[in-house]
Amino acid sequence: MTLEISGLCAGYGNKQILKDVSVSTVSGGEFVGLIGPNASGKSTLFKSIAGAVKTTEGEITLDGRDLRRASRGQRSKVVAYMPQSYGCNAVLTVFECVLLALKQTTGWRVKDSDLQQVSSVLQALDLSHLADRGISNLSGGQAQMVSVAQTLVREPRLVLLDEPTSALDLHHQLSILSTIRSFMQDKNMIVIAALHDLNLAAQFCDRLVLIKEGKVLADGKPEDVLSRQEIDDTYRVHTNLERTSRDTLYVDARLSA
Repeated sequence: MTLEISGLCAGYGNKQILKDVSVSTVSGGEFVGLIGPNASGKSTLFKSIAGAVKTTEGEITLDGRDLRRASRGQRSKVVAYMPQSYGCNAVLTVFECVLLALKQTTGWRVKDSDLQQVSSVLQALDLSHLADRGISNLSGGQAQMVSVAQTLVREPRLVLLDEPTSALDLHHQLSILSTIRSFMQDKNMIVIAALHDLNLAAQFCDRLVLIKEGKVLADGKPEDVLSRQEIDDTYRVHTNLERTSRDTLYVDARLSA
């Protein structure tokens, strides 16, 4: 399975946000971190891939199929998008919310296998104890984790996660990214996640794509992208890239003088 993005242009009305965006081939089982400052075009790129924003130029192909020509129903079967804002009908339980997300792409008749699939995802994300709780009674972090469950339960080919750890404490940030990575490799999915924490991106992602003002500035292995001058220029900081005692990358950043 492969994803290719070439020469993509998109925006809102007369305002162009994405400007000739290209991403080198992404393969199944690969975790790509999309990094860049606020308002750099990350969410617009996700919406363009998911079909929520109309693209004006370029190609988005998944397994050689042009997603721009696919219907919304066809695209939703292979692409799952978790936006920054998340939520579900307040009268539903956590289990029902995740089940509803699954049935949106498989038909409305509920089978025993559907119930098992929902239970398995909740267990993987350590959410089983919340299964019967009303979605309106969750904390922001818990609701965000449920949103991840709604995305993964469909087992799509391509998963787009827009800041999946923004409302989570450190323990749950590490836990959910570990689970996503394991789930992705087991199902041979492609995952692209927008992440603001460069150290989390360095730890969990196979590749990083740096975007600023709607343009891709760098695309490659974390150690290559994070050591480039574009990181300092983009974030307006001074960084040093180090190796920890566990042989993981660490980005030490401070404000530029």
